[in-house]
Amino acid sequence: MKEVPIDFRYTKTHEWASRDEEEVVTIGITDFAQRQLGDIVFVELPEVGTIVHVGEEFGVVESVKAASDLYGPLSGEVIAVNKAITTNPGLINIDPYHEGWLVKIQVDDIEQWNELMDAQDYEHQIETEKE
Repeated sequence: MKEVPIDFRYTKTHEWASRDEEEVVTIGITDFAQRQLGDIVFVELPEVGTIVHVGEEFGVVESVKAASDLYGPLSGEVIAVNKAITTNPGLINIDPYHEGWLVKIQVDDIEQWNELMDAQDYEHQIETEKE
């Protein structure tokens, strides 16, 4: 299993968020999530300009095993979508924390960052789910 990046934040639904700039956050799914899903074959992402809300669905990842909704870790406007994964969704399996990112958002309230789990808390959640 890939290491959980310590400078990222995490949700209970296995999305990660990394801060690129003060108010710009990149979002993806964790290594744990992509392993649970298996080979990812399709990704449905929002258009640039779409508003994402904390805890609300903003897209779907489909694998050979299942489809899984994507939930917003923070609220804001989508300012970029990773076009590479729409043509090659397997990038999420290969490199979920870098090449396999999903969207970038301009965050409405960066204080929401502090409500997300840090790497240690997320690793604890994964261990609990494995039991």
